[in-house]
Amino acid sequence: MLHAIVMAGGSGTRFWPASRAALPKQLLPLAGATTLLEDTVERLDGLVPPDRVMVVTAGRLLDAVRRQLPQVPEAGLVGEPCKRDTAPCIGLAALLVSRHDPDAIMAVMPSDHVIRPSESFRGAIRQAASLVGQSPGRLVTFGIKPTYPAECFGYIQQGTRLESPPLESPTGGVTPAAPVNAVAQFREKPPASVAQEYLEAGNYLWNGGIFVWKAATILAALAERQPECLAHLHRIADAWDTPARDQVFAEEFAAIKGISIDYAVLEHARDVVVIEAPFTWDDLGGWSAVARQRGSDADGNTVVGKHLGIESSRTIVHAGDDHLVVTMGLTDMLVVHTPDATLVAHRAHEEAVRKVVAELEKRGWTEFL
Repeated sequence: MLHAIVMAGGSGTRFWPASRAALPKQLLPLAGATTLLEDTVERLDGLVPPDRVMVVTAGRLLDAVRRQLPQVPEAGLVGEPCKRDTAPCIGLAALLVSRHDPDAIMAVMPSDHVIRPSESFRGAIRQAASLVGQSPGRLVTFGIKPTYPAECFGYIQQGTRLESPPLESPTGGVTPAAPVNAVAQFREKPPASVAQEYLEAGNYLWNGGIFVWKAATILAALAERQPECLAHLHRIADAWDTPARDQVFAEEFAAIKGISIDYAVLEHARDVVVIEAPFTWDDLGGWSAVARQRGSDADGNTVVGKHLGIESSRTIVHAGDDHLVVTMGLTDMLVVHTPDATLVAHRAHEEAVRKVVAELEKRGWTEFL
């Protein structure tokens, strides 16, 4: 059966001061009326039932996740005691779903992406699951057709085109298959000149960080490439239904060396294919993404909250409805107001917002993190 694994442990430091340690970006309504996490799980409706959804988050966020996702059973909520990147997260999820479904297929996805339309996303996941069914040892990833020479994304170089027959839609009819290619190589985040070469070559996709594979396959890959990590995860899974679970989880997970699933497995695997995503995708990497998603007024301003703009243009204002923000003569600025912190910056510096978090940590001003 198909299971959905939602990775919801990120910190979202580029969205400070709205995004905080206790309420990071995936738990905020940055792209619309509902939170990114709520949107992600809602997107799964009709693809997998709630009892086959697992949300892996930070332990400190479990209560907030419960409040936002009342439809997900308690057994589907996993709170990591510390951050150890995506490979341990995915490995533990694979072990847990395998306990009840040894033949499980996992669709693994981040919780903080904006993907539309949902129907196209569900169709693409079904296509990926079909590709895994044809070749159980296969790892499927999703690539996004680049629209500009981005330096902030990893890239996937496409190899040989593979046949992928149309799929029957659950509502009847046939759904055309998205293009599928073997993965020739994964490429790290490139400098601008190299990103431009990738764009011009036409056979590179942004790495969307969405995967489909059999739980048994990813566990075998981790056993080969990360045996120490997997040994710790096995000890956690073995104690899962015992009174010692929390203690074992904390001790064993902390002992794992963090590593991404890309470095741990994908870059070394032999049968990896990439589906060119038939949906629009935005990873909301910074405040300008809010402008892309919410649109702007006649002056190019994007406003969330109460704002009075006088001779202001191309400015992003994010505040609550109970606090008026007035801007005068501002162009290409970013103004984010929260009850205890306010950020004012030029939009050209939005990538450096994460430096604010580092400086706050350095100064010991943890109440603002």
